[in-house]
Amino acid sequence: MRVTCPICKMKTTWEENPWKPFCSERCKLIDLGKWVLDEYRIAGTTSETEEEKTEID
Repeated sequence: MRVTCPICKMKTTWEENPWKPFCSERCKLIDLGKWVLDEYRIAGTTSETEEEKTEID
């Protein structure tokens, strides 16, 4: 099965690919870096402590 790498959009195989769903280790590390730098966020509500911090400032 052929899939598209979510980072570089290159076509790659799914079978025997150690970096699934990415095409290479480089793309896998780029994705990890985006998570670490908060470029990806999961939507949700703010907690009370975050709202309290905003009111104090």
